[in-house]
Amino acid sequence: MNLFERADSPAAGQSAVLTVSALNQAVARLLERSFPLTWIAGEISNFTRASSGHWYFTLKDDGAQVRAVMFRGRAQYAGFVPREGDKVEVRALVTLYGPRGDYQINVEAIRRAGVGALFEAFMRLKERLAAAGLFDADRKRSLPLFARTVGIVTSPQAAALRDVLTALKRRAPHVNVVLYPTLVQGQLAAEQIALAIRTASARAECDVLLVCRGGGSIEDLWCFNDEGVAYAIAECSMPVISGVGHETDFTIADFAADLRAATPTAAAELAVTPRGDWLASLRADATDLRRAMRRTLDDAAQSLDSASRRLMSPTARIRQQRLELLALSTAMMHANRAPLNQARHALDRLAGRLAARRPDTRAVRAHLAALQHRCTVDIHSRVRRHREALNGLAAQLELLNPQRTLERGYAIVTAADGTILRSPNELQPRTTVNVRLADGSADVEIAGVQPRI
Repeated sequence: MNLFERADSPAAGQSAVLTVSALNQAVARLLERSFPLTWIAGEISNFTRASSGHWYFTLKDDGAQVRAVMFRGRAQYAGFVPREGDKVEVRALVTLYGPRGDYQINVEAIRRAGVGALFEAFMRLKERLAAAGLFDADRKRSLPLFARTVGIVTSPQAAALRDVLTALKRRAPHVNVVLYPTLVQGQLAAEQIALAIRTASARAECDVLLVCRGGGSIEDLWCFNDEGVAYAIAECSMPVISGVGHETDFTIADFAADLRAATPTAAAELAVTPRGDWLASLRADATDLRRAMRRTLDDAAQSLDSASRRLMSPTARIRQQRLELLALSTAMMHANRAPLNQARHALDRLAGRLAARRPDTRAVRAHLAALQHRCTVDIHSRVRRHREALNGLAAQLELLNPQRTLERGYAIVTAADGTILRSPNELQPRTTVNVRLADGSADVEIAGVQPRI
């Protein structure tokens, strides 16, 4: 069917009429079939990041420009957010945006300009090292079951180091960590990384070695696409886990390592078994051991029972004599029970006769209770009156208490022999007297005496 033919085309002799929407849809399909996915180079302009996560920008060069859109599902894997003026290469599908009739490209992937050459160099190095056998599966070593020391080759300032240490502390706080510091970006980084790996291999103080770095562009991670780093990893004396970049990033170090992790945190999680798993395994082993011991003891007990049934021992005779003794005890009990029952019946009869002749003391008890109540009330009344009189006398006595007089500021003066001195005539200069105050006493020397005139 012709792209421009409508399903409800008019009768023969009349021209077909298209709507604008049908026209734009037909042009969009024509462009998408005519231009497959292709790489386009240009400069970013008018970049906008919508709240929905979609990217809108213009891709231009010296002579032309084209509108571009990269939807959120693709943009989240870009690895970087382009800025105004960035030189990029995009893999896009040529199409047309129907509602506005604008010609545009739908971007599937984006990379910085020049990444294509780096990718070709990456593929050439990968093929050469693969031919040398560095990536062979039979060369890969398995990780230790119980790693006691973990080595880390990374930069001390890298965020990846904090992520790895956090993951190790959470999963296996008992594990020792040895850091082999190195640059992880720049021209000298590849040489330092290879040197750090060889140093860890020579010292052989770790059970497993982590080579890690956070995410970045292909240029940032290029030091891990070095032949020297690949051979250092392959020749390392301990298993090596590579945790470079994010999940979508692949480097030569990933292929040369014994195990590749999607992120540095994932590398730390692969290097050690969680402490909780080990404790659970130990608890399960302890449970199995207890069950095995219980089964062994049960089997031994059954064997002992079987042997005891076949063995003639004094137990059976003692059991028979115990039965005979029980029979005699039962006969004796029955022999003594008849007189005891007769005596109990006689006692019941006597108790009945006593109850019939016992006087009724309820009225006397009630009268006695009334007298007791009156006596109690009278005693309480007398005690209350005497207590009130005693309180009154105590108050009068308190008024006469010398201590209260002393508390009002007065003092008692006594001679050395304890005689109370009441007159200045009884005092002599340069003699010592005792002055008693409210809270204690003091010895005072008389300087002079002034009798009342």
